Formats: sequence, structure tokens, C-alpha cells
Amino acid sequence: MNRIGIIGGSGLYDLPGLADTQWMNVDTPWGAPSDDIFVGMLHGVALAFLPRHGRGHRIPPSEVNHRANIAALKSLGVTDVVSVGAVGSLREDLPPGTFVVVDQYIDRTTRREGSFFGHGLVAHVSMAHPVCARIGGHVGRTLALAGVPHAIGGTYVAIEGPQFSTLAESRLYRAWNADVIGMTNLPEARLAREAELCYASIAMVTDFDCWHPEHDSVTVSAVIRVLLDNASKAQTVVADLAGALAGDPQAAACACRRALDHALITAPQARDPVMLAKLRGIAGRVL
Repeated sequence: MNRIGIIGGSGLYDLPGLADTQWMNVDTPWGAPSDDIFVGMLHGVALAFLPRHGRGHRIPPSEVNHRANIAALKSLGVTDVVSVGAVGSLREDLPPGTFVVVDQYIDRTTRREGSFFGHGLVAHVSMAHPVCARIGGHVGRTLALAGVPHAIGGTYVAIEGPQFSTLAESRLYRAWNADVIGMTNLPEARLAREAELCYASIAMVTDFDCWHPEHDSVTVSAVIRVLLDNASKAQTVVADLAGALAGDPQAAACACRRALDHALITAPQARDPVMLAKLRGIAGRVL
């Protein structure tokens, strides 16, 4: 049975009707994921929830082991991944409380391991369209039915953090026509593509970035209120989305699931046996 994977905050798995639940400890060739993975059934749909920063938000953005997170979900039979996370807005028309279905990225991270492949086995996957349009379509329809303010399509600037941007950087990203800014979606999306997982991102706007002239008037309590409200909406969306994804007749034919068809470039006789063994769980279909 295929599972739907959800990466995000701890509160996402507190869903009415979620049954047969357990925390599963999963190890991978890339180490341990951010936390145990919470699995369960929701109206016949198998779900797997991974707290990206660990329960209690213990892990800063730069130290999240994205390779282990993606590998762990794949090892549990996950085929579709929905990433949920907080972002700042770079546009006046994307106020706090808006959900953005991201479709592009600008990578400003510098200290993160961004590929499963490496010395001994080289691969180049396409990232021209970095998220799964099929899942994105389902997300958009689910948000509309739930009455959640949202935008379909948006460019996400991923910064290293943990500090927020300077005013000059924030203005630069606006000049680049970026829409939201966050610290977590990369290299997560890149690794999902290498693992042939369908991946989409729901970016939940909590505040305007520092470019906004009234940014300094936003209080911590106001941001927390938006976070809590967004989390409640996200629970509803995840519950409704799971059924749509599980019943999607187009899922098996999705191009994301064949991303490695033409990606491996190292000649078979030159491939490192150690790397081959390490990559079986990620790229076994083409190895």
C-alpha cells in the first residue's frame, strides 16, 4: 500500500479519525531522520508524518538531515510528499494567513548536503519544474474547497538562516520577482526528485518580510496567532488532500516517478560498489 508523506510541524498529525497510529524509528544510510515517523490510517489512506525540525522544534534549518528524511519516507513506501511550512511574504497581495502552492525555487542555501549521489556514482536530474504539478493541482483544489485564502504558483527563496534577511536582501528578492521566503524547502525538493517521489509544497504566510514598511509593528503575539490559525487550516487541508491523492488514477504515470530514467551518467563498470549499495533504496529502480 502506498503512503502519503507529510513533512511539517508536529501538530499536523493530530487529525480526527487518524487510526492505527504508531511512531516508527527508521534508520537510513544517511543517518537518522529528524525524528521518528508517525504513521497511521485516515479513512483507509496510509499516512506518514515527519516533524521536519523534530518534536519540540529542536533542529535548526541548516542542521536538518534532509537526505535521511527523504530516504526514510521512501523506505516506508511513501510515493507522494506534501511539504508544509511557514514563510514570509515578499508581496503586498500575499498577506499573513495566505497559503501559497509553490512551483519554483531560488536556492540561497550554502551549507547543506543537496544530493544522494556523489563520487563513484554521478546523476543529474532535471529541476526545471521542481514540484509535482499533479499534486499541486490537488492542493489548489483542496484549498479552494476549504475556503482557505491561497495563491496557485509562487517562487520560494530558500535562505540558509537561522537569521532572517537583511533589508537589502529582502528588497533584492523582491526585485527578482520572488513571492515568499523560507529556510526549509531546499534541498528537500531536490532530494525528493532524486528519490523519484512526487513532491509539492504548501507555504503558509505568517508575516511580511522586513521589506514591508510596517514590518516592525508586527508583534510576536500576532505572528503566533497567525501560526496557530494556519496550523488549524493545514490540518483540514491535509485530511482532505490525503483522500484525493490516494484515489488519483494518474499517480502511477506521473513523470516524477521516473526522474532517474536518463539521469545516471557514470558508466556501469565505473560505479563504486559502496555507493551502489548505499543508493539501492533511492535509485534501485534504475540500478
